[in-house]
Amino acid sequence: QVQLAESGGGLVQAGGSLRLSCAASGRTFSTPAMGWFRQAPGKEREFVAAIRWNGGDTYYADSVKGRFTISRDNAKNTVYLQMNSLKPEDSAIYYCGADKGWGLFMSPKDIDYWGQGTQVTVSS
Repeated sequence: QVQLAESGGGLVQAGGSLRLSCAASGRTFSTPAMGWFRQAPGKEREFVAAIRWNGGDTYYADSVKGRFTISRDNAKNTVYLQMNSLKPEDSAIYYCGADKGWGLFMSPKDIDYWGQGTQVTVSS
């Protein structure tokens, strides 16, 4: 089993920055790929960014490319999401997910373990 705990959410003005963290524990070696997803009220959960523990390959949704950066610290079993130039449409609950597969083209259906989520609110 893998346990995930997100942190770092909060309220920020448009154009500001926020850094999210996802601390993983348990059998993390069984989930080679990690991802960030978000879900706004009334909308389906959508993919944001993904990374592999081994090698650090990344992939981003077009909506955040150039503004968000996903990274990982293997020694700390932690994945980060640096969010810059935030827009009101970025407001959502952000979830960390762990995938038993290797693919970075993730859908929520691919995720095997979820964190509890952390709220990000961007004001205009």
